[in-house]
Amino acid sequence: MGKIVSIHSFRGGTGKSNTTANVAAQVALKGKRVGVVDTDIQSPGIHVLFGLDEKTMGRTLNDFLHGQCEIKDVAYPVGEKAAAENEAEGRKKLAGTNLWLIPSSIRGREISRVIREGYDVNRLNEGLQNLITEMELDFLFIDTHPGLNEETLLSIAISDILLIILRPDEQDFQGTAVTVDVARSLDVTNLLLMVNKAVPKTYNYEELKNMVETAYKAPLTGILPLNFELADNASKDLFSLRFPDHPWSKELRKVAAAILEVQ
Repeated sequence: MGKIVSIHSFRGGTGKSNTTANVAAQVALKGKRVGVVDTDIQSPGIHVLFGLDEKTMGRTLNDFLHGQCEIKDVAYPVGEKAAAENEAEGRKKLAGTNLWLIPSSIRGREISRVIREGYDVNRLNEGLQNLITEMELDFLFIDTHPGLNEETLLSIAISDILLIILRPDEQDFQGTAVTVDVARSLDVTNLLLMVNKAVPKTYNYEELKNMVETAYKAPLTGILPLNFELADNASKDLFSLRFPDHPWSKELRKVAAAILEVQ
C-alpha cells in the first residue's frame, strides 16, 4: 500500500508548493510511482511548477469533488508529457518517470463555488485512497492549504508521513508548535520537519537543527537556504532538477531521502 505524505505549513509563504513539487520529482526519479495532489483548492498553484495553465491542465480535482469524473481521470501524466520539445530543462529530466499531478482548478468561478458551497471531505478521502490503489502509487504527496481547516485536518489525519515546513521566524515557531500538537493528537505515525528560507550567514546549521528538534521532538530533515537564484527561477521550472548542484537542491534531496527511508 502506498504512503500518503502531507506537506504542510502553519502560515503561507513558506515555499510549501515549491518543496512539494521538487521532493515529489526527486522521489519519482528514484523509480517510485508518485502522485501529487493540490488540495489548496482556494489558492492553487503547484500546477505552475509542472508547466500547466488553465488551457493545458484538463480536468481538475474540482471536477471530481463535484461528481463530474473519477479522480484517476484528473491525473495529468507529468512523466509522459515531460519529453515535449518545448518543456523546461529541469522538467525534461522527468521524462519516462511515473509521476502524475492532480491539479485544482484556477478558474475563478470554480474557486468561488468551493468557497461558497464547500465540498464533501469524505469524497476527497475516498478519492485519495482509490487513487493510490488504482494507480499503484508508492507515494501520494498532498500539497495542503496552510493553517488548520477541515481539509487540512483530514490530510493530516490520513497521512503516513507529515512534513511540516517552517521558516526561522518567531511566528512560524509558534504556529508550528500548534500544528505539531494537532498532528500528535491525530496519531500521525511519522512527523518530519524542514526549515526553509534560512539566511546562511545568520545561523549555525547544527545549532538550528538541535534547537528545532529539541523544541518539537521530531527529526529535522533539512535546512534550505534563502537564495536569489530560486527567486529568479520564479516557478518556471523545478529548481532541484535544473540546478542539481546548488546548495538548495542538495539540501532538498536530503528531505526526499528522509521520506524514502520511512518504513
